Amino acid sequence: MKYSHLFGPVPSRRLGLSLGVDLVPHKTCSLNCIYCECGATTILTDVRKEYVPVKAVIAELDDYLAASPGLDYVTFSGSGEPTLNSGLDMVVDFLKEYHPGYKLCLLTNGTLFAGEKVRSAVSRIDLIIPSLDAAGEETFQKINRPCNDLRCADIIEGLIALRREYAGNIVLEIFIVPGLNDTAEELSLIKGAIKKINPERVQIGTLDRPGTEDWVAAADTGKMKEIAGYLDNAEVIGDFHSGQPVSSFNDSTSRMILQTLRRRPCTISDLTNILALRPAEIQKYINQLLAQEKIDAEQKERGIFLKIRNGYGGFA
Repeated sequence: MKYSHLFGPVPSRRLGLSLGVDLVPHKTCSLNCIYCECGATTILTDVRKEYVPVKAVIAELDDYLAASPGLDYVTFSGSGEPTLNSGLDMVVDFLKEYHPGYKLCLLTNGTLFAGEKVRSAVSRIDLIIPSLDAAGEETFQKINRPCNDLRCADIIEGLIALRREYAGNIVLEIFIVPGLNDTAEELSLIKGAIKKINPERVQIGTLDRPGTEDWVAAADTGKMKEIAGYLDNAEVIGDFHSGQPVSSFNDSTSRMILQTLRRRPCTISDLTNILALRPAEIQKYINQLLAQEKIDAEQKERGIFLKIRNGYGGFA
């Protein structure tokens, strides 16, 4: 079966080997974050509906998991906001009934938990990793650029309600943007919100490849450690180092990407059109090639362009 809604398994710095499940079209999201490595949001919305057919997603999962692959997680993620899909609960219920041996994870921007239906939909997921980059409205608007209906205070209240009702683990993720949410005032607000949400853990990260806006910079290591200490229960997210080969990575696909980039720099959208692969599938190879220092990423007017690194001459 050719998979249209699955990608990976991807070696994740947080989740080990994770099979990705993409429940919305590319860059369909309730936020348009300035740091997103997938580029600008093209469908900015907080309206829930069946963006991709749930029956097709379930059929793909059933086919893939029938071989009992070794996975650490099946993860709802991709290049948009998974909780926007109104059929998320159906996919979760299917996995829990027919493939109960796999742990489930949700990577989410955390914007929709004020809705009782969303909290109910995620209640059987084992691990939820929501984002909270700001606790003040002005900073939230600058970093996350939400669709018009979303307000920071409501998002925090939704996360508090989720914690109250949800029996699984919550790991709150905060992305540090120097000059915006690393000030004493904003960090104090974030610390107060964390105390109310009461997650099991807090992880902080910063830019490690070009984001949507080229002026966004990475926080230095010393500052990240300082922030982690101030937030008490926080850890700095490190790089993933896999001790085992990842069978899902296809050398021929990597070579096709490198050969294409040798001819001219491309965006992920360009590579998607040229190679007839899904954006999330392209992204996993790009992440690998960036980590191997075979390619570089550079922000341009039309988006993030990928190119062969100077001095790299091979194709494998």
